[in-house]
Amino acid sequence: MIVEERIYTLMAGKVPDYLKAYEAEGLAIQKAILGTMVGYFSTEFGPLNQIVHLWAYKDLADREERRRRLDADAGWQAYVAKVRPWVVSQENKLLIPAAFSPKPALGATA
Repeated sequence: MIVEERIYTLMAGKVPDYLKAYEAEGLAIQKAILGTMVGYFSTEFGPLNQIVHLWAYKDLADREERRRRLDADAGWQAYVAKVRPWVVSQENKLLIPAAFSPKPALGATA
């Protein structure tokens, strides 16, 4: 299993708008296609105006296939067009759990 961490730095003051739009439009699309959300967060201390989310995948091939399907989804494309202007920067990391790390149950292939 791998976990992808994505960090979006947003324009100052846009976190509430982003979270509202994501919950209303983006969440259902991502959950149906990406499967296993580990967590979705906003920052309170340290670097501000950030959204951090974690998604678990079986392996890199699983991630690649799911991300390809997400990028091809018309609803996702419409959602991204709405929120992209608020995004200042993005970071992605692939995390490999230690042997003793709790591992989320991976969802069924959508």
